[in-house]
Formats: sequence, structure tokens, C-alpha cells
Amino acid sequence: MSESADSRSKTLNFNVGVLGHVDSGKTSLARALSSTASTAAFDKNPQSRERGITLDLGFSSFTVDLPDQLRDSGGQQQYDSLQFTLVDCPGHASLIRTIIGGAQIIDLMMLVVDVVKGVQTQTAECLLIGELTCQRMVVVLNKIDLLPPNKRQNAIEKMTKRMHKTLESTRFKDCPVIAVAAKPGGPEAPDTEEPQGVPELIQLLKKQSYLPQRDPGGDLLMAVDHCFSIRGQGTVMTGTILQGSLAINDTVEIPALKVTKKIKSVQMFRKPVLRAMQGDRIGVCVTQFDPKLLERGVVCTPGSLRTLYAAVISVRKIGYFKGSLATHAKFHITVGHETVMARVTFFGLPAVGASEPPSVTKSPASQTYPLEEHFTFDREYTYQDEYAIGLGEASSGSDPEQWALLEFERPVTCPSLCLVIGSKLDTDIHANACRLAFQGRLLQGFEDKNYAETALPRLHIYKSKQKEGQVERVTDDYTVIGRNLFKKETNLQLFVGLNVTLSTGESGVIEGGFGQSGKFKIRVQEGLRPETKQILSSTSKKKGKGGSKGGQASDEEPKTDSQPVSIHLHFKRYVFDPHKKMVQS
Repeated sequence: MSESADSRSKTLNFNVGVLGHVDSGKTSLARALSSTASTAAFDKNPQSRERGITLDLGFSSFTVDLPDQLRDSGGQQQYDSLQFTLVDCPGHASLIRTIIGGAQIIDLMMLVVDVVKGVQTQTAECLLIGELTCQRMVVVLNKIDLLPPNKRQNAIEKMTKRMHKTLESTRFKDCPVIAVAAKPGGPEAPDTEEPQGVPELIQLLKKQSYLPQRDPGGDLLMAVDHCFSIRGQGTVMTGTILQGSLAINDTVEIPALKVTKKIKSVQMFRKPVLRAMQGDRIGVCVTQFDPKLLERGVVCTPGSLRTLYAAVISVRKIGYFKGSLATHAKFHITVGHETVMARVTFFGLPAVGASEPPSVTKSPASQTYPLEEHFTFDREYTYQDEYAIGLGEASSGSDPEQWALLEFERPVTCPSLCLVIGSKLDTDIHANACRLAFQGRLLQGFEDKNYAETALPRLHIYKSKQKEGQVERVTDDYTVIGRNLFKKETNLQLFVGLNVTLSTGESGVIEGGFGQSGKFKIRVQEGLRPETKQILSSTSKKKGKGGSKGGQASDEEPKTDSQPVSIHLHFKRYVFDPHKKMVQS
């Protein structure tokens, strides 16, 4: 690197998400990578000490010379060096939060697997999160020092094969697998033992790096992971820009505190800069506020984030989740940078030309739901008792065909169209079960606390209802009395004017109640057919005469098996209609 370039060197930041089951050695690996890189590659560089190890809050970084494939990009060299920022995700709930929060800016995923234990529950969950949020992955088999030396190579090859088999059906098929010992002897061992395989891992990461797509446009959204004050200067927030850009003198909003602040200075790679954009890891100094109020959170363009009490999302079940996805169940919903409990209502498109109830599930082959990406209030949807299986598989790329209404237990602040993941985080962490249940995108948010009254009536989700009763008797050629369709206490006025059909084919309209026991009067506009009258007169005679013998026998014998004439009522009821009206199409 020439001296003139060195004074104004441009560094490309490349974010690597470090994921893995608890105790797979993620933190040791991040530490080994940082220290190996800074001692090996940069002693000759005057800025090596400045760049050093910035291991704080799960973000460590190390810088390497720009790999050849990046030098050739676009025929000219935009950058002088490459910085890897390792986004370590400690603990599980925060793993989901961190990764989903940082999903837009993770360029490569490093899945750390304990070579002795192999794929564990959380490893599988990490894989899923990776599939939802990232295009590339490297698998690191850690702790190879625990394998007996004479069986080591064999065990590594066996586990490598097993990993490739696990990844076969994912987007990370054929991804590189490398074996290391980040901290030989375990966390308590003295630091005298050199890590094994780490220089090779650095070379692999360099080889896997590419020029990420970064977009400075759109509203600013920055994930803050640390906050502290500097006397006389202001409060510093460090974090990663998830979208948009910022510059000195911009005003930003801290939604959690409901305040706006002016940017006084910005630092990147420990050097002052005038501006920063998506993917950059920065420190931003703003006018003073108490840093204890914002340990973690988001900063954004004023007014760009919305605080939601409920939301409609597209939804797709995660194939590895073994539980049911039932309407009215509660799930942990990770949205934006928060995880909150919510009650879920599933709904879908009516089956084309079908009159069956919406809970009917079809096999994928006979599925008639048209694919529809965009949710709109202008169409009708069917209520589902649960997510309809057969529509979604983990990470399938097709458009969502089902939606869910999420009703949050407390309001959440998030950008629109952000990724949403539903999980059952209260499941035992040691149970061998995937806790990620569904994923989707936030399509419509409700900011009004009274959304149930103000917004939900616009959401036309209906239940198909079917009732069946019997004709009790004929009053005249155009009128019959029915029974067993309603309970005694039902308010029959709600049903007046609805159309019914008789099992004999005639159509009629409910005119009103008859007596006090839930019976009702039906007007048959076209009049009863002669054969219907015959059936009804014979059944009523049979009832009237009981088992009497005599001249009736021959007339009634063919009718001994005859069914009473039944009355069928079909209607729709909209789940969120405050008036609970019955509607017939």
C-alpha cells in the first residue's frame, strides 16, 4: 500500500455473522481470528496497532490486504483493505434478535459446529436463520484438539461428510467446511497454545468475500449495540447501519426515548468521517442524553419507524417446526429489533370456485389457491383454524399464499416490510426440537391503540357457516314451517331475509319466527312442487297417525324409509364485523 494511499486508505467493511450452538466456541473463534490477523498480517503496517483488536460487545474486527478478486471488481480498485466485522451472537433469544435485526447487513455466515457433538438443536435453528437472511456460508468444525490424534483426520472427514448431507437440501449446498481448534485445551487453558487452522480460515474467508450490495438510499435505520457518554462532547452510540445513510449535522430519532438528536461527529475504523452508509460499522456522537436509557436499540430518520399494536404479515411455516400453528395461539414474534409475544390469526384466499369451509386442507397437488403476493383490504379472505399444511416449506422461494394477523402484547417499533419470525422460545432449550415456527414479511401495520374498532372491520376475513333443519309442516302452497335450525334463544331477526334451500330443490326465504320454540316460517317464492307436498303430507300423516293400521298402509309403505325434507342455510360471517351480520353471496 503506497504511503499516499495509506493516509486516506479506503477500507471495505464485510460483516460475518458468527452463529452456532451454545458452547460451540464462537467467542474463542472470534478472538483467535482477530488476534491471528492483527499479529500476522499487520506488523508491517503502521496502523496495525490502531486497527488492533476491537473486541467489544460481540463485535470484533480484523483487517486483511484486499483479496485479488476484489481488486478486479469493475476494472478498478475501490478499496485498499478489507475489514471483517464478526457479529458474534451470544445466547439464544438474542441470537434470533441479533441476526434478524442485522439480517440486511450480514454478508457471510460462519456456522460454528462442535466437531465432537455435530449438529445440535440450535445449530439447526442457526441454519434456518442463515437461510432466511444470508446468501453465503462457511462451516467451521471447532474443537478438533478434543479428537485423539490418531483418529482426528478420519473423524473430521466423517463430520464434513455429515455436514454436507445436512446442507444438501438448503441453499448452502456444497458450502466450504474447514476444521480448526480456536482454543486448544478449552476456555480455561493458558494462552500459550497456538490456535490450529485459523490462518487457513482467514484465507478461506478472504476467498469467500465479495463486494456486497450497499444502498445509501431510503430512510436511515441503525442498530445500536452500545452507548456511552464522553464528557464535554456528547453521547456516543456504536452500531451498524442496516439501511440508508447518515452525515454530520443530520437529525436522527431515537424512537425508544421519543427524542431527536443532532449528529456532531462520526467515526469509522477509529477515524473521523463525514458520512456513512448501509453496512458500515460506526460510532456516532450526538448531543448529550443518558446512555443508560439506550443500551441497545435503533436510531432512524425522524418519523420513519412506526409503533404498531397489531400487524398483517405474509406467513410461511418453517418445515422443521413440529408443533401446530393454530389460530389464537401465542408466539414470540421477532420484528425489527424486538421480540414480543403476539396472538396470531391465520387467514387465506378462498379456494377458487369452492364452497367448502375454509379449514379444509388440500394436498399440494390439488391446491387451488392462486398465488398472491400483495395483501389488500379490497379482497375477501377465509378464516383458518390453523395454518394450512401443504402450502409452505422451509425457505421455499414461492410467493406467500397465507397471511396472519398479529396482535402484540405491547407495541413494537419497526420498519415496514421487515422480516418477521415467529417462534416458541419457551420450549425447553435442550429438547431436540426446532423452536422457529414461521417466517414472513410485515405488510400492514396498525398504529392506533383502538385498531380492533378502527381498522380490523376493514379486514374482510369470513367464516363459512352451514346450518341444517327440517320442514315440520306445510301451511299453504308457498309457506312451510321449519324446526331444528335455530336454538330457542337465538335472535331470529338476524336471519330474516336469508335464503335457504330445501333438500327437494326449492329455494325459499326466512320470513320470521313461529311461536316461541325456535321454529320459523319460510316463504317459497316459486311454490312447492307437487311431489314435495306429497312427501310432506305423507310424513306429517305418518307422524299424526303414529303406528295405526288400516287403509293407509299401501299408501305409506314405499315411504317407510323416506327422510324428512331438510332445510339448508349457508352464509358467511365476517370475523371482525362489529354488527356480526350474516352475508350470503
